[in-house]
Amino acid sequence: MRTIFLAGGCFWGVEKYFSLLPGVVETAVGYANGRTAEPTYQDVCFRGTGHAETVRVVYDPELVGLSYLLERFYEIINPTTLNRQAGDVGPHYRSGVYFEDADDAQIVAASLKKLQERYDKQVVVEQGPLENFYRAEEYHQKYLDKNPNGYCHIDASMYLRARSAVDVETRYCTMGEEMLRERLDELQYAVTQRNATEPPFSSEYCNLFEPGIYVDITSSEPLFSSDDKFRSGCGWPSFARPITEDCIRTKDDYTFRMHRTEVRSSRSDAHLGHVFEDGPVESGGLRYCINGAALRFIPVSEMETEGYGYLLQGTV
Repeated sequence: MRTIFLAGGCFWGVEKYFSLLPGVVETAVGYANGRTAEPTYQDVCFRGTGHAETVRVVYDPELVGLSYLLERFYEIINPTTLNRQAGDVGPHYRSGVYFEDADDAQIVAASLKKLQERYDKQVVVEQGPLENFYRAEEYHQKYLDKNPNGYCHIDASMYLRARSAVDVETRYCTMGEEMLRERLDELQYAVTQRNATEPPFSSEYCNLFEPGIYVDITSSEPLFSSDDKFRSGCGWPSFARPITEDCIRTKDDYTFRMHRTEVRSSRSDAHLGHVFEDGPVESGGLRYCINGAALRFIPVSEMETEGYGYLLQGTV
C-alpha cells in the first residue's frame, strides 16, 4: 500500500470523497505540516498553529495510481484560491499535496505543472514532503458517514462519480508478447493478434444471455454489457454498444475486397470484430459483431470479487 496526504478545505468532504474511490483502502483526517505537536481542532482553527486540515489516503497502487488520485483531487478543489475552499477561509483550509516517499515528488510536481497549464491564474496548491500529521479527534473521522446531513463544501454529485471512477491506466494492463503466447490459446491469439475470425456459431457466448459483462481477454478491461447484447442470428456475439465509447476504437478495414469498420480494444489494441449499421433501431441501429474468442465473460455474481463492483450500479 502507498500513502498520500491531501489538503483541500474542510476535511470532512475530502475524506468522504476519497473513501469512495475504488482502489483507496483507508482514509483518516488530521492536521498536517504545522508548528506544534498534538494540536486540537480549536488550536488549528483559532490559535495559528500552521496546520492544514488534511486527509491521509492509503491506496493500492495495483488498482489506482498517484497521478490519477491527484486528478480526482483537482476536481473537488479550486486550485487557484489561496487559503480558501468555497466558504471555508483561513490558512488551515489551504490546499496542498504532501508525500512521505521521495519517489512521489516527481509525480506530484509533474501533475501540478500539468494542472497549471489549464489555468490563466496561478495554481496555489502546496507541494512538498510531509513534515508531520496528527490524527484529528475521533468525532471528525468519517464525519459525513456519522452525520449524513452535515456540512460539506463538495457537491454531492461528486460522490456518485467517485463510486464509479476507475484508473484504467493501472487497473487494466496489457500483456507483452511472451505473456500473450503463454496465456492465450491458439484461436484467442489468432483473433486478437492476427485479426482472424472465429467460425460462425462456434463461440459459447453466441447464445449466452446471462447478466454480466464481457471483458478484453488480453487486458481484462470491460468492453460490453449483457444489457446491450441481442440475438442477431449472424453467428457471433452481438452488442448494440460498448460499455463506454473510449474502451474501443474503430478503423476502416478493406480486407477481402470489402469495406468494413473494424473494432479494436483501445487499451490493448486487440482485434475484436466489426461494427455494422443493421442493429436494433431502438438501441441506436448498430451491431457490434464481436469474436467470442476476444472476450471473457464475468457473471454479475462474480463482478465484485473480480474487481468490477463499480460497474454494478446501473451498467448491468
